[in-house]
Amino acid sequence: MSVSEAVKAQIEGHLAKSRVVLFMKGNKHFPQCGFSAQVVKILGEVGVPFDTVNVLQSPELRDGIKAYTDWPTIPQLYVDKQFVGGCDIVKDLYASGELQTLLGAEKPAPPAPPTITLTPGAVKAVTAADDGSGDTLRLEINAEFQYDLYFGPGEPGDIETTASGVKVRMDAATARRANGMTIDFVDEQGGAFKIENPNEPPRVRSLSVEGLKAMMDEGKPFELVDVRTEGERATAKIDRAKHLDEHQKAIEAMDKDTVLVFQCHHGMRSRNAAELFLRKGFRKVYNLDGGIDAWSLKIDPTVPRY
Repeated sequence: MSVSEAVKAQIEGHLAKSRVVLFMKGNKHFPQCGFSAQVVKILGEVGVPFDTVNVLQSPELRDGIKAYTDWPTIPQLYVDKQFVGGCDIVKDLYASGELQTLLGAEKPAPPAPPTITLTPGAVKAVTAADDGSGDTLRLEINAEFQYDLYFGPGEPGDIETTASGVKVRMDAATARRANGMTIDFVDEQGGAFKIENPNEPPRVRSLSVEGLKAMMDEGKPFELVDVRTEGERATAKIDRAKHLDEHQKAIEAMDKDTVLVFQCHHGMRSRNAAELFLRKGFRKVYNLDGGIDAWSLKIDPTVPRY
């Protein structure tokens, strides 16, 4: 397949604008395929500026970039107008340190294996999921501290640690973010891993209504904050919830390590309020998933729905 002069000019125009250009599906903020997401992650770890071009916006560009390089897949990485490769090549270059050299970034020293704790429940769940194929447990933590835990083969440059008797492998970037973390397994909502990571920057965390009920039953200290209107509260409320409009100044004066749980009708307005208090410096901020409606459905049917 040949590339038209118009598409060729478009491609070369993109390459002229930036030293590092990634032709991908989606963009750096919202990758729309797993391979593109992997290359975006790697470039983010290297820490050099780069531009992205979304080939999904133009069928002509999507086909043209493949013809331009005689390379059949997307994503495609270019440095100084030269084609470097696709996802697998970029991963290999990153693992060897050649990508860092090509981009003019310093290759960091390999991190020490992190200390990770798996609770007995997590060990049991991991053991049950092992199909005996020889793959090991892999942990991934991206720059936004989103987690992935799965069984897979080893990769070049892996860091290996033993957590509560279980071998865990990860890339170097994950290892730098994982030290001191604890992985638990909880049975609520069909079972899920629960991760506590001291390296994670403060962010609003989601809390299920089952989790809130457990906190109440266990007598854990926290403040439940209702962001709804007085009219909504007259219709239905969780007894211990404080109305934000009435108690905002008192809540803002609390210690910044106070656990705050925000709730509304379905969980959307309360997330906005939770984000506000995170910006005010509070470090343990939760949003109640599903709001009071989920509480009525799953925990206390005496609370009216509306």
